[in-house]
Amino acid sequence: MTSLSVETLAAAAAEPITSAGNTQLGIAVLAGIAVIVLLITRLKLHAFLALTLGSLALGVFAGAPLAKTVSSFTAGLGATVAGVGVLIALGAILGKLLADSGGADEIVDTILARAKGRAMPWAMVLIASVIGLPLFFEVGIVLLIPVVLLVAKRGNYSLMRIGIPALAGLSVMHGLIPPHPGPLVAIDALHANLGLTLALGVLVAVPTVVIAGPVFSRYAARWVDIPAPEHMIPQRPSAELEHRPRFGATVFTVLLPVVLMLMKALVDIVVNDPANAVQRVTDVAGSPLIALLAAVLVGMFTLGRAAGFTKARLSVTVEKSLAPIAGILLIVGAGGGFKATLIDVGVGQMIMDLSENWAIPTLLLAWLIAVAIRLATGSATVATISAAGLVAPLAAGMSSTETALLVLAIGAGSLFFSHVNDAGFWLVKEYFGMTVGQTLKTWSVMETIISVVGLGFVLLLSLVL
Repeated sequence: MTSLSVETLAAAAAEPITSAGNTQLGIAVLAGIAVIVLLITRLKLHAFLALTLGSLALGVFAGAPLAKTVSSFTAGLGATVAGVGVLIALGAILGKLLADSGGADEIVDTILARAKGRAMPWAMVLIASVIGLPLFFEVGIVLLIPVVLLVAKRGNYSLMRIGIPALAGLSVMHGLIPPHPGPLVAIDALHANLGLTLALGVLVAVPTVVIAGPVFSRYAARWVDIPAPEHMIPQRPSAELEHRPRFGATVFTVLLPVVLMLMKALVDIVVNDPANAVQRVTDVAGSPLIALLAAVLVGMFTLGRAAGFTKARLSVTVEKSLAPIAGILLIVGAGGGFKATLIDVGVGQMIMDLSENWAIPTLLLAWLIAVAIRLATGSATVATISAAGLVAPLAAGMSSTETALLVLAIGAGSLFFSHVNDAGFWLVKEYFGMTVGQTLKTWSVMETIISVVGLGFVLLLSLVL
């Protein structure tokens, strides 16, 4: 990926653009984050503008020249967009193809046809996890809500017994598994191995989603026993289509980039010879850009053409997939600028100095930072970006496995206790027809379980690997 190198990070931490002491830098960090939090929560300013202004405030409070602060911010923004922007765009195209072609509905209907009774919550987890791989969280919710409401109504299930597993599957994918924006940005910022992070992310995600989904849903259904609100059942995306892609072809397309990236990680570990022909092939095929591009091109045939899309319809689908991610790209880019500003004013070195005296494990420290920013801003993506920027210098001497686990610890922290300052909180509340209190007892607790359990498995892996 095109990004700041480890050497650049080290140089920036060693030679900051300001000579401020640790006390002043600490105040500058708190002030910069406070500006971001206040702008997002109080003034309802877009996160892109809030991160931009927060970066400038950070530089001012740290005593750095404004021109150099602007230079650091723009350089970080450009490097981040160059590193992950194309990947986010490709993921958006694949997700749009999956939704518009009826591929997502085909996966849902096929799995539900084979699941009955007690197996239904587990089926919902499986559906949400597979569909959630290429989709942004909000898109996944919109796609799955009709299914959750219909299944709960027709099967006479508690809405929470069906809805919580689906939400858990989507949320875990969003926080821990690339190519979602949060994990991608953390991987880019910490220079982690994407394939290895993906493999370890799956190991953490599976038990985490089981505990936060089907297991927790039993208790959530007792605490909040409500029926599915009939007026919220919207039309399914494939209702007007004459044809839908086949189940096998759809699953193959969705999992193709994951398989290619995992294959690259496995070959790198087993072969570990850059001159080996097999490794050279997998290094190319398993790179994020090629893996996602291959899935998009394959999806145009297995999803788009299978649904009867003409070339013109495919072109329109691709075009429509890119417009909604403009805001995400700007937020991710501004987050990269904030990260670069943090490093260039010397915050990285300050964190390294303080962490030596705190005796707090780096993984736990990264998780706590992400939790604090998540609680303050309500945004998992902003929490991931900011936490990755703060702990990036600590990753310079880590092994590939340790860096991958650091990414996952940040991702877990970014999901902690969604509440009233999170757009996802209100989305779930309105779709499920719950009160604020009911949403806190179900959705917010579920997010906290994902965060804490995810951290627990990350720490466990750090002891084993």
